[in-house]
Amino acid sequence: MNTLLFLNIGASELLIVALLPLILMIFCLVDVLRSDFKDRSIKPLWCLVIILAPFFGSLIYLLAVRNQKIQYHR
Repeated sequence: MNTLLFLNIGASELLIVALLPLILMIFCLVDVLRSDFKDRSIKPLWCLVIILAPFFGSLIYLLAVRNQKIQYHR
């Protein structure tokens, strides 16, 4: 049987739900590592938050990081 009985979801839905936090975490970690921040100690702190709480840490990063990055104007 390909369905989890207690959740009533199939394997493909379970795979999507399991991969979404991983993809979001990788995206946020790459963004942190490529960005310049106003305070140098922020970068390792954000990496730690994203690694320890992959889904919620990534969401918090995406919502809170705008004011902490250095904006370069072209």
